[in-house]
Amino acid sequence: MADLDLVVSGNLVLPDRVVEDGYVAVSDGVIREIGEGAPPAAKESYDARGKYVLPGVVDGHVHTGSQNPPEGIARSSMAAAAGGVSTIIDMPYDDVGPIVDAELFRAKVGVVEREAHVDVGLFATIRKEDGVKEIPGLVEAGACAFKFSTYESHPARFPRIKPIDMLDAFKAAAPTGVVCGVHNENQEMVDFLVSKIQEEGRTDPAAHGLSRPPIAEALAMAEIYELGAAANCRAHVVHCSIPRGIEICESYKKQGVKATVEVCVHYLTIDEDDMIRVGPFGKINPPIRPREMVEAMWGHVAAGHIDFVSTDHSAWPRDVKSNPNIFKNASGAPGLEALIPALYTGCEQRGLPVTTVAKLICEGPAKHFLLYPRKGVLAEGSDADMAILEPGRFVFDAAKTVTSADWSPYDGMEFNVRIAGTFVRGKLVWDGNKVLAQPGDGQFLKPIL
Repeated sequence: MADLDLVVSGNLVLPDRVVEDGYVAVSDGVIREIGEGAPPAAKESYDARGKYVLPGVVDGHVHTGSQNPPEGIARSSMAAAAGGVSTIIDMPYDDVGPIVDAELFRAKVGVVEREAHVDVGLFATIRKEDGVKEIPGLVEAGACAFKFSTYESHPARFPRIKPIDMLDAFKAAAPTGVVCGVHNENQEMVDFLVSKIQEEGRTDPAAHGLSRPPIAEALAMAEIYELGAAANCRAHVVHCSIPRGIEICESYKKQGVKATVEVCVHYLTIDEDDMIRVGPFGKINPPIRPREMVEAMWGHVAAGHIDFVSTDHSAWPRDVKSNPNIFKNASGAPGLEALIPALYTGCEQRGLPVTTVAKLICEGPAKHFLLYPRKGVLAEGSDADMAILEPGRFVFDAAKTVTSADWSPYDGMEFNVRIAGTFVRGKLVWDGNKVLAQPGDGQFLKPIL
């Protein structure tokens, strides 16, 4: 094949198999040929023999601007590059103000085009009152998903959308094909328990889980899917932490409802016992669950019941995650650079193939956000996004990460793979040691409607 810009050689992770001693041939940022054996000539070659060549990862749950001060598109996208993540889908709950209309959305697109090191898709949301009318304009502007919440952590930035308003929002989004993702916790139950547990004098890390029990999550999930059924809308739960939640989603799928469910990688990696080690740095909503629930979630991974896995990446500064009173800490943790190592290691430990990794963090989210087959797969005509995985034994060191956070709940954990390289549209953006991409190298992505 003439005029190839790049050939990458290695063990190719395709949707249904691994092609050992394969190659990916690239020109103009697009995959032109997938093959095995001796690769064709190209201007540049990258030798990943003995390593896995995974499709570039799509992290469908990233908070670049929710913190105060925010990590920002530039730094978050650098961390993505270091983590083998070629595409991030950014949440709309920015600290400066949520993305609730087309004007605000286009302004954020401008930030992406100036600052991003990898490709970026954007969520949008709505105002608590009278926000549904903005949905058509946000879809036209390029929103690849909407985010709502059954729980209110802030009346303006992260409001609870009442069921009747969420139903209207679902109905407005349904004909567009764009998915509606929802934060899944019951407001009344959580607020009552948070107050009750604090009145009892409990402020230790374990108290956080007690204040947000599995039933609070299950109730919210049932409400979300019922609203989706009534609106004939793609209804999605953005971070399920409990096996019962997966079972609820499965039941709605079997009824023909357009229901999907996402699990964050921390719910497959960290358990309540780890909270002794990580303390308030492990505060996440919904909370980290007991080990028996973690293992049950892996059963659903093996059964194919989980649509995709994400990070819920949120790089809070250390000073808002260090209070001995768990209720006074911010919720969330950085995860972009741990996603592949943690998921790969968990799959390998349980005898699941590397194709499972690709399905959960490449193909699954790319399809969910209407970016497939441009993203999420090694195939002719797809963007030449690749993550190079080097098997071995590697200790995760938060001090060496690229994210603005100098801490991680994964710090000190041993993983079975590291990210040796990341390509975005045929360009090497991470060489295993440093980020090579420049601000503006990333592109804003619109869904394929």
